[in-house]
Amino acid sequence: MTGRTIEELAVGDSAEMTRVVTAETVHEFVEATGDRNPLHSDPAFAATTRFGRVIAPGLLSGGLLSAVIGTRLPGPGVVYLSQSLKFLKPVHLGDAITARVEVSEVIRERNRLCLRTICVNQEGAVVLEGEAWVMPPKARVEYAAGTTTPRRQPVGAYTPAAFGIQVMSLWVAGGLALAEQAVRLCRLAVPRPGEADPVRS
Repeated sequence: MTGRTIEELAVGDSAEMTRVVTAETVHEFVEATGDRNPLHSDPAFAATTRFGRVIAPGLLSGGLLSAVIGTRLPGPGVVYLSQSLKFLKPVHLGDAITARVEVSEVIRERNRLCLRTICVNQEGAVVLEGEAWVMPPKARVEYAAGTTTPRRQPVGAYTPAAFGIQVMSLWVAGGLALAEQAVRLCRLAVPRPGEADPVRS
């Protein structure tokens, strides 16, 4: 997976993923969140409602949007700032939901992206829509599944400068450490007023 920076994104860029909603999917969501509304798990109860059958929790579809944002656009390292959602149609067991995000605004000076977010079912009907604001990573992130730490890579022309700054910071840190050690040695060598000189005693 690649986490892209704001310099790599433009209005119109998009990404999507499709998942089939199963009884197991809903069960796992209910267990994870504690949302035990019987409308999502009890067919007898659901039959008495306006829907006539079990429907998936609305935020399950919303979670698919989060998955697209966190893994595809912008990807790993993104920070979610806000999300609005409008639920338009119920999602039933067996529905194939496609979650799609599209860049609608780029604010480079603040490192902010506005994303149009939408979920449609297998018939192309919009089940939810909304808008998200996110903060992409400052440096490109290349993340391989199963690794413990992502590799952050400075972008393009900034690579030599970033390397130079890192070398300079190490050099300064090393010099400060040597200076601090020298001060300690001087303090040991020069007795304070009223103290006996350990060298001459």
